[in-house]
Amino acid sequence: MTAEDAKNGREERKEDPNSANRGSGRSSTANAQIGYFMLVSKRGSRFLWTAVIFLVAIGVAAVTRRTLVLFWPVQFAGGKNSPAAGLDAGFARQMALTLVHILPGGLFLALAPLQFMPGIRQRHLQFHRWSGRVLMVCGLIIGISALIMSYTMNIGGPNETAATTLFAIVFLICLVKAYLHIRRKEVERHREWMIRAFGVGLGVATTRPIVGMFFAFRRLTPHEFFGIAFWLGFTITVIAAEAWVDYTRQRMVVRGDFPNSVSAEGSLAADGPQRLEPS
Repeated sequence: MTAEDAKNGREERKEDPNSANRGSGRSSTANAQIGYFMLVSKRGSRFLWTAVIFLVAIGVAAVTRRTLVLFWPVQFAGGKNSPAAGLDAGFARQMALTLVHILPGGLFLALAPLQFMPGIRQRHLQFHRWSGRVLMVCGLIIGISALIMSYTMNIGGPNETAATTLFAIVFLICLVKAYLHIRRKEVERHREWMIRAFGVGLGVATTRPIVGMFFAFRRLTPHEFFGIAFWLGFTITVIAAEAWVDYTRQRMVVRGDFPNSVSAEGSLAADGPQRLEPS
């Protein structure tokens, strides 16, 4: 090797000062992205859980009220002058079908939020599994009974029937997809489809304040506004659920925070990251 070759070799081994700066810049950008997602995540999670708890409370209260009115109409119905008198009479004529639909619905709304709490999922896995099975059974009953109710006791005519039929089918598809993914140990895909199913389920609760506003303004009859209320309620929560799925997927990509895989017995395994597949 000549002296010139040695000199060239030493020059090649010298660090490019700009490369360090570029690496530092990339690191700063990544850290900024992570910080931004953590900030949005904290605010977004707080808002999301507040909205979920509010809607769950509305849904459970509606189930409780409807059950009490069905069994003890004299004590709990509002009387003939109540704006809901016609609705109460319609549900009373189909009491068995109504109870088959609303009681599993109330249980679904009460249990579903617990499935998305990491502390419960990680520390009480057996409860998570069994409550998940209960949710699947309740969901199937809710979806099938909703399809029957759409054609036997709708209040808003064809408009309501179209809304409830569409979203009942979407709800059942989400449940089946969630079940198939967890059977294949695809935890993240399972979580996403359960969020979508829960979003559809919350749509029923979202329609309640919308219906209340229509009653308050008294410009349309229940036959005229029930279909509109169902379209609005379900659409709002389905869009919100899909937005949250997309946001959490992006956050995991930025942070490299991929979910743990599931062992053959169905328990969370902490020794292997699950690959996040594109949708």
